[in-house]
Amino acid sequence: MRVALVHDWLTGLRGGERVLHEHARLFPQAELYTLVHVRGTTTPEIEALPTAASPLSRWPGADRHYRKWLPLFPWAVSRLKIPEGTELVLSTSHAVAKGIPVPPGALHVSYCFTPMRYVWDQADAYLGTGAFRALASPLVAGLRRWDVRSSGIDRVHRFIAISETVRERIRRHYDRSALVIFPPVDVDRFRSRKEEPEDFFLMVGGFVPYKREDLALEAFAELGLPLVVAGDGPGRAALEARAPGNVRFAGRVSDEELASLYRRCRALVYPQEEDFGIIPVEAQAAGRPVIAFGRGGASETVVPPDDPKGRAPTGVHFAEQTVPCLAGAVESFRQRSDEFDEEAIRAHAEAFGVPRFHREMREALDRTLAEGPVL
Repeated sequence: MRVALVHDWLTGLRGGERVLHEHARLFPQAELYTLVHVRGTTTPEIEALPTAASPLSRWPGADRHYRKWLPLFPWAVSRLKIPEGTELVLSTSHAVAKGIPVPPGALHVSYCFTPMRYVWDQADAYLGTGAFRALASPLVAGLRRWDVRSSGIDRVHRFIAISETVRERIRRHYDRSALVIFPPVDVDRFRSRKEEPEDFFLMVGGFVPYKREDLALEAFAELGLPLVVAGDGPGRAALEARAPGNVRFAGRVSDEELASLYRRCRALVYPQEEDFGIIPVEAQAAGRPVIAFGRGGASETVVPPDDPKGRAPTGVHFAEQTVPCLAGAVESFRQRSDEFDEEAIRAHAEAFGVPRFHREMREALDRTLAEGPVL
C-alpha cells in the first residue's frame, strides 16, 4: 500500500514529531510531505523517509522565520502534490497539514493535535488583545474560513483527536466527529530504574506565556517550598531574574537528566492548559504524582483523589489559574501525600504507551480503509 505522511513542519523534535516518528515506524516505506524541512532536526526514522517540502522551505531564513509566514501556509500546503496511486494519506496537524490536496482514490486520515491554534482557542495568546489583534482580524477571519473548508469530508475522511478536549474542539469548529487516540509516550524510558524521592517539586517549562510558569513561581514564593524548573525558552531569563531564592533553574537538561528529576521530585507542577500534554504522563511513568490545572489534557491523564470511577489517584487538580488556587492544591497534595502509590501511578501511565498507540492506530486505519469516510 502506498502511503503519504504529512506534517506541518520539521524544524525540531517536539511532541508532534514524536507522533510522526511512530507513524514513520508504522509505515517505513511512506513518502513525507511538509511545509519546511530543516534536515537533521528530528529522528533517524523520520529523516530516512523521502521528503518533499513546500516552496517556503527554500526561502532564506525559513528555519528561523517560518512561523511569521502564517498567512502563506494555506498556499504553501496547496503546492504539495501527492501522486496518484497513493491509497492512504495520514496527516499530523495543528496548523495546515490536514489541508493538503488529496489525489483521487486516496483516503485521508488526519491525526489532529488541535484545530489551528493560532486562530481559534489560543488566538489571544499568539496575537494579543490590543491594536495588533484588531489589525490582524481580517487575516484571522480568512484563515478560519480556510481552516473550516479544509476540514470538510471531501478533504479529510476521518479525524482522530489526541484527547477528548480536542475532539470537542473539532466538533465545535468543524462540525465533525473524531475518534480519540492518545499520543504515544515512551513510558519505559522513565521507569527503567527507581530513585528515592527528594524534597523538591519539579516544573518542566517552555517559557511562553500560556505555559504559566509565572503562576508557579508566585505560588512557590508564597509557599517557600523548593521548586526546580527544567527547560528553556524565550521567557526564561525574565522569570529567572525575579525568581525567589527557593526556586532553582536547571536550564535545558538531557533526556536522562529529566528522567532522574522526574523520579526524584515529590511531585510535578503543571500550571498550563494543553491539548494533551506529554509531560504529566512522563512524570507518572516515573511514579511521581502531578499537581495540574484541571482543564485540557491533564484533566484526562491525571486522576484526582476520590475519582468517581474508583481509580487510584495519580495527582490533584486545581480549578483556576490563580496563585491561591495553585498554592492550595500544593498544600492539599502535601496533606494527602500518603494516598499516592508509586506503582499504581506507573501502572496508570502504561495506558499511554507506544505499543497501545501502534495497536489503536492500526485498528483505526484498517477500519477507515474498509468502511470509508466518517462524518
